Order: sequence, then structure tokens, then C-alpha cells
Amino acid sequence: MSQPCIITVAITGSLPTKANNPAVPITIAEQIESTHEAFEAGASLVHCHVRNADETPSSDPEKFARLMEGVRRHCPGMIVQVSTGGRSGNGRERGSMLSLRPDMASLSTGSVNFPTRVYENAPDLVDWLAAEMLRYGVKPEIEAFDLSMIFQAAAMAKDGRIAGPLHVQFVMGVKNAMPADRESFAFFAGTLKRLAPDATFTGAGIGRHQTTVIDWSLEEGGHCRTGLEDNVRLSRAELAPSNAALVRLAVERCERRGRRVATPAEARRLLSLPAA
Repeated sequence: MSQPCIITVAITGSLPTKANNPAVPITIAEQIESTHEAFEAGASLVHCHVRNADETPSSDPEKFARLMEGVRRHCPGMIVQVSTGGRSGNGRERGSMLSLRPDMASLSTGSVNFPTRVYENAPDLVDWLAAEMLRYGVKPEIEAFDLSMIFQAAAMAKDGRIAGPLHVQFVMGVKNAMPADRESFAFFAGTLKRLAPDATFTGAGIGRHQTTVIDWSLEEGGHCRTGLEDNVRLSRAELAPSNAALVRLAVERCERRGRRVATPAEARRLLSLPAA
């Protein structure tokens, strides 16, 4: 019997705006409501960013605290993962919310080109973020935009900078970074299993690649990510009406491949997280 699939919903990110899709949740209240709908549709993990009133990204711990409180109240047991990504702040500001002790936080273990900028993750910053996660009992999700990041994460787990077992997300389809390529996905998954046999992984496809990468991850025995952060459309001609609608598409793809959707309690066990 295949293991249940953890569905991550990335509700807003740093870039999509109401102009791109009116359903993108910006305020804390909108984000809590959108997360609750996605939770009821089948998501057991929420990836969180916060925004300012003008829709620009923020790393304000007070905003994260209100979002986490609302999600935990309305979505019992759901795994809360915060972003320490570079669009929301500079330097150590990116980890300013880790003291709130979310269940998880994103951690990129190297730098990579994005469409118009370098996504910079200097080694000393990566080490500091990892150390803060250890300090506050926050499990990292490694954001792997290329193969070197997988090797670096495995090295960090081996020497104790990251508490295992590893959980890695393969991100494909970002312009100038890793294309959405089936053979590369299989190679990533195989490399991770070789370096860290007890690791788990998730596939995240950007834009039109979202459902394709979900399928690949399911086929390789991994988990999947969806949501308006990565993709604002149901199809080329139709905007997604909500994060929940994208989650329902992921649920359908799980069912087609005989993968049951993980409950929050199952997701916590699969990721070696404490019970809620």
C-alpha cells in the first residue's frame, strides 16, 4: 500500500497580486480564510508569507504571529511552515519569525538565478538560519532549485547543522533556474534517496508546470505542492477561483495514482513532527 500524500498549499507568496488574480489573499484575514478553505479541501501543510497593505512582501514577525494564531485556531493540526525566502527581507531579517516556533520553515541551501535577480543565500546566512531553526525546534524544508542544494543539505544533516530526517522540495519551472524536466526530477529523487535514505520530498512546479510536477512527484513516491503562490490559473484560459480549487485538483491527481491524501496527523508522522 502506497504512503499517503502530503498536500502543501502555498497560499500567497511574495509576487502574485490582486491584479494577477483577485483570489490572491493579501491581508491576514484573507490568508486565514483561504488557508481554512484549502485545509478543508485536503491540504495538511500551509506555506506562509505575509504582505504589507500595498501587497509588497514583508517579514514582520507580528504579522506571522497573527497568521499562525488564526491558522492553528481554524485548521486543527495543520502544519504551519513559514518562508525565510529572500524577497521578504534582507539578511537575518529573513529569519525574524523563527522565534515564534512554527512547525517548519523553508531553507534554501545555495544561491540561484531568478528571472531578474540572483536569489542570494550566502553560506553564513544559510548556517545562521539553520542554527535558528535548531534553536527553536523548527524543521527545515530544503528548497532545492538545483542539484548542489541537495548535496549541501545532505552535508548539513550529516554534520548536525540540520536535524534529520531531511525534507526536500524540488522546485522546477523558475525561469533561469531548473526547468521542469522529467528525467531531472527522477535524478533529483534518486540522488536524495542515495544521500539520505530516510528523507522525504515534495515536488513544486511553477506556473503551467504545477500539475505536471505534482504528477512526477506522485509517481516517484513523493508529496506535492500547489497554491496561488506558484500558479494563479486552473488552465491557460481560466484563473483559479481559490487556493482550495487548486488543492482539489491535487487531490484528484492523488486519487488517479492510488495515493490517499494524508491527514494532518499522518503528515506530521511522515515528516517526523510532534503531534499537534
